[in-house]
Amino acid sequence: MLTHLRIKNLALVTDLSLELRSGFNVITGETGAGKSIIMGALNLILGQRADRNQIRSGADQCVVEAVFETNDLHQDFEMMLDDLGLEPCEEGLLMLKRIIRTAGANRQFVNGSPTSLDALQSIGHHLVDMHGPHDHQSLLDGGRQLDILDAYGNLQSLRRAFSDCMGSLRALEQHKASLVIDEQTYVQRLELLRYQVREIEGAQIDLTAAEALELDYDRLMNAAKLLEMAQGALHALNAQEGSLWDLTGNIGRFIDSLTSLDPRGAEIGAMHQQMVYHISELEQALSHYVDGLELDPAMLHEMDERLSALQSLKRKYGPTLEQVLEFGREASSNLQDLETLESTLAQLNADIDQQNVALETAGRRLSKARSKVIPSLNQAVRKELNNLGFLKGRFDIQLKSSELCTKDGHTVCHSTGLDQVDFLFGPNAGEPMQSLKLIASSGEMARVMLALKTVLAEQDQVPVLVFDEVDANVGGETGNVVGQKMQEIGHCRQVICITHLAPVAAAASFHFLVTKKQQGQRTVSEIKALDFDGRVTEIARMLGSGGPEALSHAKAMLKG
Repeated sequence: MLTHLRIKNLALVTDLSLELRSGFNVITGETGAGKSIIMGALNLILGQRADRNQIRSGADQCVVEAVFETNDLHQDFEMMLDDLGLEPCEEGLLMLKRIIRTAGANRQFVNGSPTSLDALQSIGHHLVDMHGPHDHQSLLDGGRQLDILDAYGNLQSLRRAFSDCMGSLRALEQHKASLVIDEQTYVQRLELLRYQVREIEGAQIDLTAAEALELDYDRLMNAAKLLEMAQGALHALNAQEGSLWDLTGNIGRFIDSLTSLDPRGAEIGAMHQQMVYHISELEQALSHYVDGLELDPAMLHEMDERLSALQSLKRKYGPTLEQVLEFGREASSNLQDLETLESTLAQLNADIDQQNVALETAGRRLSKARSKVIPSLNQAVRKELNNLGFLKGRFDIQLKSSELCTKDGHTVCHSTGLDQVDFLFGPNAGEPMQSLKLIASSGEMARVMLALKTVLAEQDQVPVLVFDEVDANVGGETGNVVGQKMQEIGHCRQVICITHLAPVAAAASFHFLVTKKQQGQRTVSEIKALDFDGRVTEIARMLGSGGPEALSHAKAMLKG
């Protein structure tokens, strides 16, 4: 529901905040006080094209902000926000903002994120139905009318069955389209796939062996250099003159002489012996390492060719051998499809024919169910229209069913079924009924919408209903019925109504008064919530008098 509406610098409004409640809210005020500004602001925040002439004189921009509670909205709403690239609602609140400028681009925001006007309109269709001179009416759309009919008749399971059949058929058609190609392309693709599969399978890729091959290749590639360095180290140990062993022997003789003169040199002699031991170990390790090195040019060449072949595969089919293997598996599967194309297409065609039969059966079942629901819905809406003053008014739902047909190898059909509906209305006896969207009178339109909303209150998913001029050409008992209907709808939806009728205002749960006053040299519009006494005074004014009798009558109307 709409909880907060703020308007800045729009027409006569400088800065106006409106805190709305759940249930039935009514807005009243004298002609010219600025009630239409509320409707204009709502239209702007719901994505209507802006007119810069609406900006208050002297201001460089106007701003409209709205806050909606979204806890009761269907999960599809959050999915829609995500699809539009918008931030999710935090704590169940949706923040909308629209900025209209005298110069430069206008801007709009959803939950703080900048967005397009189209996105704002899409969101608006899920939140508000407006019925008045400037309509934002989802019920005039043929697709929405079909949704309403199915919801009223609890036909969702039949509709879902049709949609599932449609999805299965589309998948089969797409698979077939991916296989059906001209002969030349078929031969080229077949040869390419065969080559790719043959090349990858012929490589006999073993991921573990490939990793070991790279290590062995690096070692063999450097074998000559490694042998040269290891033999150099051995030569330094064993050279005939100046070797490490010669130096070690000389050091040992000096230490032996030292120890013979001073017994404390024994510890140094032990250290010398330990050094001799480690040098001996070093000599053995170097000799073993040299013996283990292989200089095999033929093996190196073989390794080089194997690594080059693997590198070529990675350049063609993927940066890693794992991706090369995956490419090979997909190519093998596609090759199998092409090699068995004739039998595959025959099976696909049979499956498509079978699915078309299932689709048509599901569609006819849905059409039949819709036909059965229509009389009941027609009767319910006619009854409400009668109560709303259309004593000779007629309402009918026209259902048109189509046949399945194909175009370019695809079945032409909408996922909602084989049917189209149109809501028809005739307000006066002797006049032909017309499509609801062609009704000229906004007052008639609003009352038809009110009748539909009363009947469909529980099925309809749009949470906020706004009515303007619903009381046009209405008086007497019909005014009481209009108020009662809005009160009924207010039990399950938020209703906002701008009215001049006292019975409608008296039926509301919450009453707001729009006034205008002189502020310096300017005129400004203001709005305030009325308490019981304030409502009595305002309703008495709407009755045409502020005298004692009107006040008494107003109190009686409010007390019910």
